[in-house]
Amino acid sequence: MNAIFLPLALVFSALALWMPEWFIPTKPAIPYLLGLIMFGMGITLTMGDFLGVIKRWRLVVIGVLAQYTMMPLLALGITLALGLPKEVVAGFVLLGACPGGTASNVVTYLAKGNVALSVSMTLVSTLLAPVLTPWITWLLASHKVAIDAVSMMQTILWIVALPLAGGLIIRLVASKLVLRTLKWLPLFSMVLIAWVIAIVMALNRERILEFPQWILLAVVLHNLLGLAIGYGIARYFTSNQSDCRTIAIEVGMQNSGLAVALAAKYLPAAAALPAALFSLWHNLSGAAFASAFGRRQS
Repeated sequence: MNAIFLPLALVFSALALWMPEWFIPTKPAIPYLLGLIMFGMGITLTMGDFLGVIKRWRLVVIGVLAQYTMMPLLALGITLALGLPKEVVAGFVLLGACPGGTASNVVTYLAKGNVALSVSMTLVSTLLAPVLTPWITWLLASHKVAIDAVSMMQTILWIVALPLAGGLIIRLVASKLVLRTLKWLPLFSMVLIAWVIAIVMALNRERILEFPQWILLAVVLHNLLGLAIGYGIARYFTSNQSDCRTIAIEVGMQNSGLAVALAAKYLPAAAALPAALFSLWHNLSGAAFASAFGRRQS
């Protein structure tokens, strides 16, 4: 079902560029859409996922540290080197400071990685996001645009932590009902993310139609260097190829939906563009990564 996302997002994006008035009025709904996505993620979690964090804590710590240090620093370095506008720099740093995305779990599976480790890293990085994402963004990008880290932290709690916890509680108290709906959750989440991307595309229609090649280049470099550095760091600590692939994917693939929601609320409109383009690109690179490693033995 993950293969559906890219064409779905492209169709929504094309519609947004053609008829932006369909999507722009729904901008205030972005945090609520992301909250629904995180609620769906919470429903998929089990207590076994939390126990898995304890069992794999060393690799989880290595991966999460790499994600929250290398990705925001890469974002800052690439955007400054390319001379991108200050609002775009801030948007990239915010993207780099976001936790891992749920798509990384699917890509890890297709690449014959360690899915349990992937889920553990996504879970831990998401739980740390309310604190780390706003303050890393403020530390690295507040010299470019004004950033209210405290308000951003409160927003992440409302649209990430609380829906995630709510989904987990529902899973615990109504597991039979939840199991009947699990097969539809990925499609539901994909539609919501595609809609969020479309809103950003509509808000930045003129800039996109001018073909922002330098922003596209920055998106590609950020993702590919993240994958490469994540793999290199993992290789230093473990010889297990499955774990190395997993950490590479978790470091290189961000929760771009969260980045879009935060950028749209706290930064100028153009700041959300990197995350929207990243949503489209990292599904292409993730599919290529999975294809390249999927046939290999762990």
